[in-house]
Amino acid sequence: MTHATRPERERAVLVGAAFGGAPLEEVEWSLDELEALADTAGAETVDRVVQRRDVPDANSYLGKGKAREVVDVAAALDADMVIFDDELTPAQGRNLEEIAGVNPLAERGLKIIDRTGLILDIFAQHARSAEGKLQVELAQLDYRLPRLRGWGDVLSRLGGGIGTRGPGETALEAERRAILRRIQRVKKDLEDLERTRRVKRQGRVRAGVPVAALVGYTNAGKSTLLRRLTQADVLVQDRLFSTLDPTTRRLDLPHDHTVLLTDTVGFVRKLPHQLVEAFRSTLEEVSDADLVLHVVDGSRPDQEGQLAAVREVFAEIGADRVPELVVINKADAADPMVLARLRQREPHSVVVSAKTGEGIPEALARIEQELPRPGVEFEALLPYERGDLLNRIHTSGDIDHLEHTGEGTVVRGRVHEGLAGELAPYLTTRA
Repeated sequence: MTHATRPERERAVLVGAAFGGAPLEEVEWSLDELEALADTAGAETVDRVVQRRDVPDANSYLGKGKAREVVDVAAALDADMVIFDDELTPAQGRNLEEIAGVNPLAERGLKIIDRTGLILDIFAQHARSAEGKLQVELAQLDYRLPRLRGWGDVLSRLGGGIGTRGPGETALEAERRAILRRIQRVKKDLEDLERTRRVKRQGRVRAGVPVAALVGYTNAGKSTLLRRLTQADVLVQDRLFSTLDPTTRRLDLPHDHTVLLTDTVGFVRKLPHQLVEAFRSTLEEVSDADLVLHVVDGSRPDQEGQLAAVREVFAEIGADRVPELVVINKADAADPMVLARLRQREPHSVVVSAKTGEGIPEALARIEQELPRPGVEFEALLPYERGDLLNRIHTSGDIDHLEHTGEGTVVRGRVHEGLAGELAPYLTTRA
């Protein structure tokens, strides 16, 4: 009996650059993340190259001499690819392939990949829902369209491996017109799915149940926190971008209130613009939320950079106006001095460990405190057969007075606008 052998991991050389006097420490942090991304995609990093430059070289990113040096290093280490820590222009990609001597018709050659292509590849591996797959395909097509001639030929002809898999590969082998037609089709399918999402969102608004969005840097522990808070059976992996499709669970708060908690896709520095655009409808779940729970990994060295990267995308999608509570996670593995410094910098924050449960009661109390309270005052006489309405007032409203009478339940308090409309037939007085 023969056993299938596990395919060998591809070997990668990573390339970063400190432009304009940027601190080398920041470049190393970014390369650490790039290495984690490569590992998630299935590649082993065999070397890292860092160069100082004032500005990127327009033709080859690094300059021709340095680019040849990188290619020689990759060849000496028997690497399969060189991964650049920034997005390369189509011209830079083509010229780097020429320097690397890449033959698009060869079965194996040194691939030139940039950070954007790598992230898109990871998204292609992890997309599960129909909407997620379409969003990734759209991002890949938008990214590859300007690279069809020259750089990108190798991507469409080489079979399998990092940077060459995922939705959209077949379309890339066709002419530009076919790809443009496919882009239009994907956009239409996404619009249809967005209409369904909008109807669901409107239903939540009518029900008056507030929504909190879990956002944050990839691998900050959002899914683990969702599981800890709601006891939900959700995927938890120590992998970048393990969550692409939004997961929504009910969260019961200390004083009988309820909130819908939505886990969202993780963010990284230099998140490809194509992905932000393709995932815009999904990300709008954040801008429509009543509260953003911004999760940050307290054990990482660059929390400020992570927070800034996420907030940059917030501003792009209009979510920077939503109230934000910073949840500093992984307290069990963090340096207390680092936590103290971060809390001073982010006073609107709470410290937790989703793994051990430390700080969770305080976090629940803060979530309840931060959620917008209902603003429509009412007094109603509810028939006993409308216990469903009374239950919803308990979970999403504030009750000042409740009395059971022979005619029904007299209740006075405040509810959200959607629920107030459903209570209209039973109102006895109006505020």
